Amino acid sequence: MLVASLLIAAGMAVSALALTLLTARDPLHIAQATPPTQSTPGAETKPPEPATTGQRPSGVPPQPARPDSDAQKAGAQPALPPAPAEKVAPPIREK
Repeated sequence: MLVASLLIAAGMAVSALALTLLTARDPLHIAQATPPTQSTPGAETKPPEPATTGQRPSGVPPQPARPDSDAQKAGAQPALPPAPAEKVAPPIREK
């Protein structure tokens, strides 16, 4: 209990010391500003990048991950590998 009290008192002392140092200094000295940004040379001549809408292009129809059997016979490859077979253990015997 005594150690905990000493730790709390030490923390309060350090906090008070830090606050007095902060208030004693010039407030403008504490603030840190970033330098103004500079333009890239030739940025005025570059064309603006096209804005994206975040939507899927309408000219490309969606493709299924697993083509139907007729499409597979025609040569279409599935986009995903086949799922692994489920592992089945033998039934648990009762004692």
